Amino acid sequence: MSKFIFITGGVVSSLGKGLGAAALAAILQSRGYTIRLRKLDPYLNIDPGTMSPFQHGEVYVTDDGTETDLDLGHYERFTGVASRRTDNITTGKIYSSVLSKERQGDYLGATVQVIPHIIDEIKAFIVSDTDDADFVICEIGGTVGDIESLPFLEAIRQLRNDLGHENTLFMHVTLLPYIAAAGEIKTKPTQHSVKELLSVGIQPDILLCRSERPIPEDARYKLGLFCNVKPTRVIEANDLSTVYEAPIVYHQNGLDKAVCDYFKLEAKAPDLSAWQHILDRIHNPEGEVTIAIVGKYVQLLDAYKSLRESLVHAGIANKVKVTLNWVDSENLDLLERSLTGVHGILVPGGFGERGAEGKIQAIRFAREENIPYFGICFGMQLAVIEACRSLLGIKDASTTEFGKPCTPVVGLITEWLDADNLSKRQASQNLGGTMRLGSYSCLLAENSKAKSIYQSATIQERHRHRYEVNMTYAKALEGAGLYMVGVSPDNALPEVVERRDHPWFVAVQFHPELKSKPFDPHPLFVSFIKAAIIQERLI
Repeated sequence: MSKFIFITGGVVSSLGKGLGAAALAAILQSRGYTIRLRKLDPYLNIDPGTMSPFQHGEVYVTDDGTETDLDLGHYERFTGVASRRTDNITTGKIYSSVLSKERQGDYLGATVQVIPHIIDEIKAFIVSDTDDADFVICEIGGTVGDIESLPFLEAIRQLRNDLGHENTLFMHVTLLPYIAAAGEIKTKPTQHSVKELLSVGIQPDILLCRSERPIPEDARYKLGLFCNVKPTRVIEANDLSTVYEAPIVYHQNGLDKAVCDYFKLEAKAPDLSAWQHILDRIHNPEGEVTIAIVGKYVQLLDAYKSLRESLVHAGIANKVKVTLNWVDSENLDLLERSLTGVHGILVPGGFGERGAEGKIQAIRFAREENIPYFGICFGMQLAVIEACRSLLGIKDASTTEFGKPCTPVVGLITEWLDADNLSKRQASQNLGGTMRLGSYSCLLAENSKAKSIYQSATIQERHRHRYEVNMTYAKALEGAGLYMVGVSPDNALPEVVERRDHPWFVAVQFHPELKSKPFDPHPLFVSFIKAAIIQERLI
């Protein structure tokens, strides 16, 4: 039977529950165990797909086409285990499912209540599809004390009774603030947080304590005494220079040993040499390149979480430090000055007209100045629009996403093949779930840069978009030097464009950043940074 680890958070948000879950999973993997990771989000949205990046950060997309929380990106990057549709649930999905069953008469006329109906739905989600894992690590979103997370806490409390103490572990991530005026770490916030957990019937078995300073032994003893936890299970989690230190540091601090001791498992010692190699590359680079990321969400870097990490991975592969220059695409006055001297320019995905003109200017600057350019999703569509405007003389070239242009070189996807089934969409449909989502095949042209980078003629990549470049402009664009070198298997949808009169100019409709990992960097990012290294030597 699978062992279940439930991770809760206390005191404040953003303490790193997702990172802690991912790091613990990576260490358990290195001990020879199989793992699954799941996220339970307490918000009422069905998924984060229609939420502002400023509120929620990045939307992470799985192979099977689910829009999920960005923590699932942590899970995949640290473990290499592909997340599934069944690995993320929200309060909105839970209530939607229960109400649908009620309308269908599944509850046989019973009064539908939070207990048992909502709680049973959550419990069923947690234990479903877990037979293939030694450990199932479930992160509960939000902070203990939030009214929204109470049903999830009640569900895991009940699961301890259902599955037994020997198969369940509660880990609480909390904060030990350092008060400079007093010159000491304070344990009281953690004590109150644990008291809040106890009030709903949950006694934590392990405390993972975030702190700026090392935890003194007397503070560890005090926490163990007041929180009813063994001092050896009070685990220190200090700030890290890079998130990829977490598996090694958490192992050194005894997290995985505490877990194995709790479950009475005699596990082999972990082999963390791959993580040590990653750290050596990060801390001892042989050079440095600067990449400009031109976007409209640059005030909240979590909006580009996977993108940022993918560039770090490519730096590791190329033995260089990648410095990121975040450029606000709405600030047209400073745009060219911000791009001068960089070694590569990247325009990421995005939605809406705001900031689009700045992105188009950045693309033109990269093309004219022969600076390596990487366009992702919207960054590909705007590269096509820039070529039509600047090189083909189609001044009103645009996308129907912005309205009704005279020359819509980019338009709404109305239908596409999904696993040999025809999917159809209309402009009048709800925004949620109406995009082309998940993993799709792409065929790459012979003698293309993309094929040489992938070393394959057929690839699988994840998508998240509603609009598509119009294939009828393919011949005209070739005359302007922009080639559609990647297409869907039915030859209906363009996937990759590139220039042959440029050192490195590749733009893709999909999101390659979603599949990059520190130990398996995505080939497009590796090639882009390699081109940036060449550019750095030319300047």
